[in-house]
Amino acid sequence: LSLAVWRGEEFLSALPLLPPQDEVLLIQEAKRECRGSWYLPAGRMEPGETIIEAMRREVKEEAGLHCDPVTLLSVEERGPSWIRFVFLARPTGGTLKTSKEADAESLQAGWYPRLSLPAPLRARDVLYVVELAAQYLQQASHPLVLPQELPCSLVCQRLVATFTSVQTVWVLVGTTGVPHLPITACGFTPMEQRGGIKVAILRLLQECLTLHNLAIETKGLLGLQHLGRENIDGICMNVLVTVAFRNPGIEDEPPKVRSENYFWWKVMEEDLQKQLLQRLQDSSVVPVSR
Repeated sequence: LSLAVWRGEEFLSALPLLPPQDEVLLIQEAKRECRGSWYLPAGRMEPGETIIEAMRREVKEEAGLHCDPVTLLSVEERGPSWIRFVFLARPTGGTLKTSKEADAESLQAGWYPRLSLPAPLRARDVLYVVELAAQYLQQASHPLVLPQELPCSLVCQRLVATFTSVQTVWVLVGTTGVPHLPITACGFTPMEQRGGIKVAILRLLQECLTLHNLAIETKGLLGLQHLGRENIDGICMNVLVTVAFRNPGIEDEPPKVRSENYFWWKVMEEDLQKQLLQRLQDSSVVPVSR
């Protein structure tokens, strides 16, 4: 996977809301293929940008406003060559773009009640994102998550792969070098290019576990890192994964590891175990969809 391809197909959707009025910021599209329709501020990242810098730039260009991110709401992906980050954000200044300021970025911008959006909408996914944001504002489904500005050379995933029994949690750990959470790069094969990030997760787990009697579930993201400086433009997603027996019985130990490069670490620290169990039980993660 070349960085140029990944960069060219990386998108951001920014959703600034003004909670007291329960309104959402929309822009009217200027692109020929969807001119006049309404959509959330969105666009591709540019070389050398961090994810947050790109989000702020797109909102300023398309809506005329400055904004700060509140949290990452969701991630959409179609394999490592197409990833979209959806943010909840709040306005901090600027002047709303009017029709007199129409340009190639947008025709105008406006605040609209979330239950009375203008027509036509460019795509129906606006409704899903607006509802997701409204639900988060009413009751947060996960802690605030923003990208950590750390370099990464590939599109990859750091797995927090867990096995639980009663009130005990085990986490899969790699042993090569210093003990670490397993990391797998995405997009090595055509299947992974088409199949999404879950294919790379299964590839890694297949190296160390016998999967035919196991149920593997990707819960979502705990966090992510990206920097975008000096041609180091990869991204690492911290993914919470559960491993369980398909036919649970009296097993209170995790499945046997068949590789010396991995082992199951039993979480003994009470606070950490409590946090992991809470995240697992409540699915308290950033959702990932295709």
